[in-house]
Amino acid sequence: MRIDPTTAAGIDSPIGAALALAAERDPARDAEHPLLDLSQAAPPYAPAPEVTERVVEVARDPGGAGYAPVPGLPPLRRAIAGELSGDYAGTVTPDDVVVTAGCNQAFVVVADALAGPGDEVISPLPYYFNHDMWLRMRGVTPVHLEPDEHLVPRAADAEALITPRTRAIVLVTPGNPSGVVVPPAEIVAFAELARRHGIALIVDETYRSFRDTTAPPHPLFADPDWRSTVVSLHSYSKDLALPGYRVGAVVAAPELNRQILKLLDCVAICAPRIGQEAALAGLTRAGAWRADRVAEIARRRTWLGAALADRPGGFEIVSLGAFFAWVRHPFDGRPTLDVVRELVLEHDTLVIPGTAFLPDDRRMLRVSVGRVDEPAAATLAQRLTTAGSRVAAGH
Repeated sequence: MRIDPTTAAGIDSPIGAALALAAERDPARDAEHPLLDLSQAAPPYAPAPEVTERVVEVARDPGGAGYAPVPGLPPLRRAIAGELSGDYAGTVTPDDVVVTAGCNQAFVVVADALAGPGDEVISPLPYYFNHDMWLRMRGVTPVHLEPDEHLVPRAADAEALITPRTRAIVLVTPGNPSGVVVPPAEIVAFAELARRHGIALIVDETYRSFRDTTAPPHPLFADPDWRSTVVSLHSYSKDLALPGYRVGAVVAAPELNRQILKLLDCVAICAPRIGQEAALAGLTRAGAWRADRVAEIARRRTWLGAALADRPGGFEIVSLGAFFAWVRHPFDGRPTLDVVRELVLEHDTLVIPGTAFLPDDRRMLRVSVGRVDEPAAATLAQRLTTAGSRVAAGH
């Protein structure tokens, strides 16, 4: 058979590549040097008891395994719309919400509804690798926007990148891999830019709950005309510890959602019912648990930041937020993939190379804070010190 060359030209999953690299490690090392897996942004805790109880109820219900409506369960769409309206001091209705099988699916159906082969989408650096992968495999060209010195993308810099082929601008805030939060005023500037040019602003808000503030991430939903420009993407994988249940959401104009429903009907028909029921229970019954988990992730960030504050082994935190630290390694002139390989095989530490999020090698690593407790942070600092000793030794 013949494979589509555009798809074949896409990269393999960076997460899969990292796990494959870890599989090369000698398992005998675990006795004295357990693997410190800081690769994937997976919650370190189980779902809330209220969620688990609801999952059991649904599993026992004869109808619990049936199809859900393609746009999502109506009570869940109402709950999402209500929460966003409150958290953003704006107006989101259930008709604006389509439930998806995770935020990755939310992005791909939105991207497919907005752009096709030969079109362009502006994406700030560092990008989220699955966004870049999907666009390229669909024949859409990602146009990279360099951020400022604080890794904040600026609307003023994006305007020069817009061409007649531009269909959308994508923001991820807080960033994956950087953890950087785009300021609300800058998000507004991007929305105004997109509106002037008749293109979409896609805002991936997967990690919005893990900011250092409860203030609205942006004021866009307070604008009565937000639906003409804004598409907001959400995930409950981290917020409710449901990564395997695959629940996300698109928040957009009903006319765009109509196109999204066509795509969903051909891909998965609907997000899994049991996952939707789990998310509904989390949104409506587990408020205190959610607040505690946000505080827990903040503590984990603090432990990691403190452990790396003195640049052990020359490894330097460039940014730290939400679920991630964006770290520069000290091996100038050495491919980052080689550094990652050495870290896992010789120093029992698995991270993701920054080259998965960038078009070139800038000596960056993504470190997930999800599994970092205080002892793990100290272990990481010790291992990076050992790894960096080769720099001091001139290797």
